[in-house]
Amino acid sequence: MSEYEVRAYQEIQAWKQRILKRPKMVQRFTKQVQVKINEKIPDKAHEVITDAIKNFVKMTLTGSQLMTRKSDETHLSLAERDRLLTEKLSTYRRTAVIEGAGTGAGGILLGLADFPLLLSIKMKFLFEAATIYGFDTKEYEERIFMLQVFKLAFSSAEKRAETMEIIEAWEERKAELIELDWQEFQQEYRDHIDFVKMLQLVPGIGAVVGAFANYNLLDQLGETAQNCYRLRLLKKTP
Repeated sequence: MSEYEVRAYQEIQAWKQRILKRPKMVQRFTKQVQVKINEKIPDKAHEVITDAIKNFVKMTLTGSQLMTRKSDETHLSLAERDRLLTEKLSTYRRTAVIEGAGTGAGGILLGLADFPLLLSIKMKFLFEAATIYGFDTKEYEERIFMLQVFKLAFSSAEKRAETMEIIEAWEERKAELIELDWQEFQQEYRDHIDFVKMLQLVPGIGAVVGAFANYNLLDQLGETAQNCYRLRLLKKTP
């Protein structure tokens, strides 16, 4: 490993320790409340929401695949890939901030439109990230891996631990993960962003909350994607 790769590996270990640590009491309480609320929602409603998110994510994955320009990144060093990702993240984060401020300032109807818009921005970014680190997004298994990265970024502490195990052993486990648990996927994502997105609908503060929330959500996804793809590349490094 080069000096940069050694430092990157150390950063990955520090990141893993941070995201897998036991959640704070407030976070545990919030999760318990969300679980109680979800238990009161009829199964049929959960099915409808799951199907809607599943179909939208699949549609977004297809659309993002078509819009992502394939480039030859095989010659790049890890440092160069990291630099490219930082540049891309800055662009997508700026787009998400503008979108969040705009929908947040527009009241409830526009605020509700933020969900699919932000989701499409996140998915497009993940395609860019995979391409930068040299992975072929035309392969179905790579798109499933992207959803695991997404899940790691926006899940509870318990699910993060499970998902991290999958990502670390991806080559050995990918065959068993051809189909995603969509119910779990949508529930974890909704629980993760529900509170801040509800604040985005509040008149007077919606624009500020929307911009701030989207900035942080993209930042969170960017850090997760970078470290997951770094980890895969470093596993191949002698």
